[in-house]
Amino acid sequence: MPPPRSVVTVLDLSMDAPALTAALADVVSVSGAEKELADLVEGALRSYPPLAVERDGNVVIARTDAGRAQRVVLGVHLDTVPVADNLPSRLDGDILYGCGTADMKSGLAVMLRVAHLVGTGAVDPRVDVTWIGYDCEEVEAARNGLGRVARARPNDLAGDFAILLEPTDGAVEGGCQGTLRVAVRTTGERAHSARSWLGANAIHAAAPVLARLADYEARTVEVDGLVYREGLNAVAIAGGVAGNVIPDECTVTVNYRFAPDRSEDAALAHVREVFDGFAVELTDSAPGARPGLDSPVASAFVAAVGGEARAKLGWTDVARFGALGIPAVNFGPGDPNLAHTREEHVSVPRIRTAETALVRFLS
Repeated sequence: MPPPRSVVTVLDLSMDAPALTAALADVVSVSGAEKELADLVEGALRSYPPLAVERDGNVVIARTDAGRAQRVVLGVHLDTVPVADNLPSRLDGDILYGCGTADMKSGLAVMLRVAHLVGTGAVDPRVDVTWIGYDCEEVEAARNGLGRVARARPNDLAGDFAILLEPTDGAVEGGCQGTLRVAVRTTGERAHSARSWLGANAIHAAAPVLARLADYEARTVEVDGLVYREGLNAVAIAGGVAGNVIPDECTVTVNYRFAPDRSEDAALAHVREVFDGFAVELTDSAPGARPGLDSPVASAFVAAVGGEARAKLGWTDVARFGALGIPAVNFGPGDPNLAHTREEHVSVPRIRTAETALVRFLS
């Protein structure tokens, strides 16, 4: 069944954040089809004279330039995973259901509400602020709009601190893990399965690879006061020619989630060491990001939000800010465990609390 067509023609950022979340969720913006939502976001932000607004493809950037001593960047991806018969959104008590409500239309609503309050003068921030909404976060990294801007126009992302409104269920999650995938390959010799002794089974040869994974003890490591738990796991295995052929090739795909104290090169070297003696090919890699919570502005954010920060166990675009030397955290109202599910939803009180926390920090 095709996703429902959006009936939203104008975004009214003066509505409260939960209602704005519902309106945003009802604008279908599956990865690669964010133009309608980007148009609406751009149009809404351009209605506030204090904000300078730019467009780069389906990336929308707005900023203040009041000459403050520091700048804070707020970032949100505009896209969602494919709709799973979970639009239009629906409200059930204090729970708002719908595709993208947790990941991350509620974060987008909070970010736009902050822009409205700053743009109308209701909030006078003590820092300059950059708002950025970008496309294609939920698909391969080469299409990521924030990555494109970081490569081509890194000054557009400049700041002293960045907050990505990724779903964290209202907690501050510092930095992120790095991630890489490798193909561990074994080879053999084809033969008829009725005369298997004439060949060499490549799938059987992969047994030591799986044994090393089963015996692997992943690190738990503290980085800048936050504890990251690593993982090394087989995520796919492929081999076989036909039901009567001894296979001569087998590939085990392995994913390594590594703490941000390791570079991509160091992580790959570690994986090659684990699978010493086997052919290992790197197929995908992205760096982690250190928490950066020792910066004064980051400490002020954690204090304003309340509670203690925890490590981000996963990869997010905070790594792109980290690569530019900008400390960054994840903070948003959605629950990450509900992201991408058919039953995706967000707590209305969480949305309001996140908006209040951001306004308190900025002002």
